[in-house]
Amino acid sequence: MAEPAASTATESPGAAIGARSALFDLGQIDVEWDPAMATLWAHMAPTTRPNYNLQMLRDIRMWQTEAKRLFDEGALPLQYMVLGSRFPGVFNLGGDLELFAAAIERRDLPSLVDYGHACIDVVHRAWRNADIPVISIALAQGDALGGGFEALLCFDVIVAERRARFGLPEMLFGLFPGMGAYSILARKLGRRMAEKMILSGKVYSAEEMYDMGIVTILADDGEGEAAVRDYIAGNRPHHAGHVGVFAAGRRVDPLEYGELKDIVENWAETALKLDPKDLRLMRRLASAQTRLTR
Repeated sequence: MAEPAASTATESPGAAIGARSALFDLGQIDVEWDPAMATLWAHMAPTTRPNYNLQMLRDIRMWQTEAKRLFDEGALPLQYMVLGSRFPGVFNLGGDLELFAAAIERRDLPSLVDYGHACIDVVHRAWRNADIPVISIALAQGDALGGGFEALLCFDVIVAERRARFGLPEMLFGLFPGMGAYSILARKLGRRMAEKMILSGKVYSAEEMYDMGIVTILADDGEGEAAVRDYIAGNRPHHAGHVGVFAAGRRVDPLEYGELKDIVENWAETALKLDPKDLRLMRRLASAQTRLTR
């Protein structure tokens, strides 16, 4: 995937001390710098379906690369990166099902592979915290399904409101999540539990995810952002130690790009084996996502 053009900051990173200030000019992500908390807040703001369309993937990649550039230049002394969503009731619903269905009907393997590579580029950077010594926090104030759940799994800390739901429903239409779910769940829960979650297609509550250890902090509905702020305020004095612990975990059980690449290419080949019934269901799910925007 080609690199997007460089974005421009709307304010200098040091502006508006004690308050958030807009930072990057991105189409589908609102990015704000909170200097008082050394925190870069990003909220997905999809213009159509709340999924990972190609533009959303480009914007997330830009958020990651620009944050690193500014940090390396000494212009952005960040310690925490937070990703949430502006879409009511939804964190993210995952892959672009309409794109998948169209590519499958055309027997267009390269398009599926290219999309998958764009996804794992973002996933692998997220797993590494964009190569910045920060704590990454995902804020789920609504549903995180399919690729939306895969993305959450990359973060050091997951804060979820009770109304949020999590799951990997790809088996409903004969496919499997190919952009990191197996790799990361196997590292967090073991292979057998990862396979159980993927094969069942079950949707889990935030409380169930908390009991399993996937969700770090369970917040009441409407209190997710406050829970993030409380976590940062309470743990910031020990920031360096926390960064070290999470970095050690990634070193003990590393996630190599080649592993993700092999799995996503298997996913693309599997997608071409779906039958017309599966494609009809995929399109119905895409239509249901579209209706959420009306």
